[in-house]
Amino acid sequence: MKRQSGITLIGFVIILVVVAFFGYTAMKLVPAYIEYLGVVKAMNQVASEPNLASKSPEEIRSDLGFKGSFQYVDDNTLNGGAVHIVNNAKGGSVLQVKYDKKIPWIYNIDFLVHFEKSVPLAVQVQE
Repeated sequence: MKRQSGITLIGFVIILVVVAFFGYTAMKLVPAYIEYLGVVKAMNQVASEPNLASKSPEEIRSDLGFKGSFQYVDDNTLNGGAVHIVNNAKGGSVLQVKYDKKIPWIYNIDFLVHFEKSVPLAVQVQE
């Protein structure tokens, strides 16, 4: 007698539930990471501007927000507390962005994702 091989209906439902769980989680988290990639791209664009030495920190923050809007970065992501310009000992400055994203998942369960990126600026910016 020949035995049939394959997956049972219960096994298929279990696999489907696991795939749906991870798919739903990815659907919630991927947009935050895509936004982070937009922030990084905007930071690199600001850092490579030729007239950076003549800009104040407020103008650099404004430029970062403007360039971020082209990358679909939410205005609340690049608020004043998230963007910092730090002078280092080598005579240059570093553009830092640190922010947290709270992503609702199921009912009262949220994901808290922390993003942090530093990009060196070619010149020292006076604060």
